[in-house]
This record gives sequence, C-alpha cells and structure tokens, in this order.
Amino acid sequence: MLARYWIVRLFHLVSSSSYEIPGLSASLDKITYHHGGASLPMEKPHAFVYFVTIHNSSEHTITLLGRKWVLEHADGSHLVIEGDKIIGETPRLAPGERFSYNSYHVTGCEARATGSFHGVDETGRKIHVVLPPFDLKIPT
Repeated sequence: MLARYWIVRLFHLVSSSSYEIPGLSASLDKITYHHGGASLPMEKPHAFVYFVTIHNSSEHTITLLGRKWVLEHADGSHLVIEGDKIIGETPRLAPGERFSYNSYHVTGCEARATGSFHGVDETGRKIHVVLPPFDLKIPT
C-alpha cells in the first residue's frame, strides 16, 4: 500500500507542475545483474546495472535537469532518489537526438524501479518524461 502511495506521489508531483511532450520517451535498454564481490556490502550483495535511453522525437529542444526514482523493495522498504542532473550532466536534446547512460542499484532483495526525468523546453516550460517501471529480479 505504501508503494502505491510513492508511485502516485511521484507521478502527481511530476505531472502537476510540468507536461509530457509527445515524442519524448525514455526506455530501459538493458539490465545486468552482479552478485557479491569485495565491493558490495554483505547485506546488499545484489547489484543491478541498468542502461537507459531518452529519445527526443518531438519538435522541441529540451534540456534535462534532473531525475526522480522510487524503488519498492520486496521486503516492503522504499527508497526515493531525486536530484539535479543525470549522472552529472544536463543533456540538451534537439529534435531527433537521444541521450543514453547507465547507472546501478545495490540491494539485499528484489525491487521494482519507477523513474522520471524533468527539465525544460526551449521556451522554459517545465517538461517531464516517465520511464516505465522495471523489475530488479535476482536470477535463480
């Protein structure tokens, strides 16, 4: 029930102050899984590396300024991550351009990730694009 609250809140906050531009999309390109290793804490031995592309097929030039993620873990816990920039960048995408990046999440259990990216168009209007939810599944 709490997860539903965070997901609804994420989309309410994003959509109440900005708009979606037709033709602006975000997609999960690939997700890889890594288990254990010296760099992972014992309580969080599962690392998921995800690859995302934001494609601008609209007629507008947009600048991405930040992101917000909600992670709903199988153990019932939630993690909200939001901030300025996307991997340290503020990509400017003209019509037809795309921005791809990868990042990761370390966890002790499976999770579902929901994300969005926010920015402005060339007139300064606030925009957003939602990445469809995806699952972080531990292989058996």
